[in-house]
Amino acid sequence: MIFGTHAAEVAVDEETGEVSVLKYACCHDVGQALHPQSVEGQMHGGVAQGIGFTLMEQLALKNGIIQTPSLREYLIPTSVDVPEIATILLESGQGLGAFANRGIGEPPAAVSAGAIANAIYDAIGVRMIELPITPERVFTALQRLR
Repeated sequence: MIFGTHAAEVAVDEETGEVSVLKYACCHDVGQALHPQSVEGQMHGGVAQGIGFTLMEQLALKNGIIQTPSLREYLIPTSVDVPEIATILLESGQGLGAFANRGIGEPPAAVSAGAIANAIYDAIGVRMIELPITPERVFTALQRLR
């Protein structure tokens, strides 16, 4: 079982629907951090992956044919899209690994969408419930609100 929490701060351009993640913080119970620097790196990578599938990654199909077959069309975050990430390693010592450690590669990615969607709600008062949260979807939701 994995325990963690995330928080994000975003800016939303209400003219375009563009969402930028300004700040991000995450905390996970890692059981026992065998190499804290590596654990933080895994957490940063998971958050970056989560930002990608929350805001930009979309497998587009048309008549069963993938329309986003390469990284030219299938967008993923770059260093410009990922803010500084504050990490907190909670070491309960209760992991199931051989040294009481827990896996930490994927859990940060799984929590990111909720943190970012809630930050968007906090910023503009609109609940976004479909991923990815593209500028078009944000703009459309803002138009419905008005």
